[in-house]
Amino acid sequence: MNSSSAQRLARVLITAVSVAYSFIGLVYFASGPRNGFVASAAVIGVVVTHYLNMRAGLRGERPPLFPLTLVLQLLATYVPDYLLPSGWSAVSAPMLAGSLLVFLPLRWSGPLVGAMTLWDGGSIFAWSANPVLALFYGLSVSTTGAMIYAMVRFVRVTVDLSHARAELAEAAVLKERLRISRDLHDGLGRSLTAIALKGDLAARLMDRDPAEARGEVDELVQVAREAAQDVRRVARGYRELSLVSEVDRAVALLESSGVACQVHLVDATLPERSEAALAWGVREAVTNVLRHSRATTCTISTSLTEDRLRLEVVNDGADHDGHESGGGLTGLAERAAQAGGTAEAAATGTGGFRLSMEVPA
Repeated sequence: MNSSSAQRLARVLITAVSVAYSFIGLVYFASGPRNGFVASAAVIGVVVTHYLNMRAGLRGERPPLFPLTLVLQLLATYVPDYLLPSGWSAVSAPMLAGSLLVFLPLRWSGPLVGAMTLWDGGSIFAWSANPVLALFYGLSVSTTGAMIYAMVRFVRVTVDLSHARAELAEAAVLKERLRISRDLHDGLGRSLTAIALKGDLAARLMDRDPAEARGEVDELVQVAREAAQDVRRVARGYRELSLVSEVDRAVALLESSGVACQVHLVDATLPERSEAALAWGVREAVTNVLRHSRATTCTISTSLTEDRLRLEVVNDGADHDGHESGGGLTGLAERAAQAGGTAEAAATGTGGFRLSMEVPA
């Protein structure tokens, strides 16, 4: 049931209860016109104030004149007791009980409704000397009040759930946008950098070594195809990465760009999230080496300590103009956190740059 349907249902039920109790007041015409008109005026006062209170309560608000509307409903409920015979308040008190439970804290409204139950049950017993009738009217105060309170709370919970679903949907959309943005940045950054480097190299080799230039162009085409596959995987939300294969690709790309590369990997079977995070780490580190450094050597190594695997990618030519805090490193830290690990990046004391990650092994 959606929130609008719940509100309509609650309004219908609360109105039906209000009308049913109000019709009881019309029997006072049988005891004379004066009593009938007093009871009719009391009915109007009770129904109007109850309507104003419940309309605001169903919206999760208080009436504009609160607490005046609650006081007026209280007066319309109990003042006629002194003008009419036969315990008028037993007719209208159930609606007042609902208003009290909705708008006052339970530590206050609960005792008040209990006192109203005893008062109205006692007044009916004093008039009729019928304990069954007195028990019926007395309990109707608390049970009807509880029903009204439950209906209002049901509507409010339904509305809150509807808002929560909308917020979750918005959060899911935002999360997916962030995922696509991060995957495109991390996945295509290296490929586009490689395409640019190989294109420049092929252009320089075109005149003096056409065969080598054609080889670079062939590799450029292969990288471009891999980039296209990356885009399709990002669109499908499927990114399966292997640390070993990513390291192999990184070594080939670095060495083709003139960066000597050393690899020292421990043999370890990793959880899927941990391996994917480390693979993204290698990709981001290599992208930064190609884009932001003047490195001549790069070392990729892993080490295992207890239940943690540590990855380090170190190069000897950091650009101190500031690639340490780029968006790619921020996304990498998020990936590491999702895998239960950490990621750090900082310049070394010898003019190099180190990216390190630790993930559960």
